[in-house]
Amino acid sequence: MNYHILVVEDEVKLAQFIELELKYEGYQVTVANDGLTGLTSARESKPDLIILDWMLPGISGPEICRRLRTTGDKVPIILLTAKDEVSDRVAGLDAGADDYVVKPFSVDELLAIVRAHLPQMFHHISLYRCRREFYSGDRLIPLTVSEFDLLEYFFTHPRKVITREELSTAVYGCYYVDDRILNINLSLLRRKLEANGGKCLLQTIRGVGWMLREP
Repeated sequence: MNYHILVVEDEVKLAQFIELELKYEGYQVTVANDGLTGLTSARESKPDLIILDWMLPGISGPEICRRLRTTGDKVPIILLTAKDEVSDRVAGLDAGADDYVVKPFSVDELLAIVRAHLPQMFHHISLYRCRREFYSGDRLIPLTVSEFDLLEYFFTHPRKVITREELSTAVYGCYYVDDRILNINLSLLRRKLEANGGKCLLQTIRGVGWMLREP
């Protein structure tokens, strides 16, 4: 999916750098260089995620967060800030930001946080890692901790056969997990994947393991 990201940053060279890196990763990018333009663009273009500088001409980053949240906008917002005090970070999160990156930062760090806040899609299902939410179509499906961890691992390795030993080590932290526990968790997860009329995506590869793939 070609996600649309809005970058609101008044340092032109930094904004251009972030834009180029995001486009290289395949994202659609819009850039605004002041607070009012950024707020207007957020409301009109409905981006999938916003990267928002704290200090901006006109309207500050936290104030943009507050105004968007007041109108019920739930778009993920990542604050860029030179403020590294705990009180400042708390203030940003309280304003409605979902995460923050302290300047100077590495582009790998920023991209990792962006990926974590965008939904991962596979067929008709989507996974939000940071919120630990799973949707079948538009329907939120509650998962237990174990079910979510299992699904997250399959999402990380789509169309690959995952063995019992690999799941045990990666998800449960040990080489062997009781077969009954693993089988029950996988069975419950499969039912939830097929909720809301969904097709069977978690398939058993007999004698080997399981695979997340298109039906």
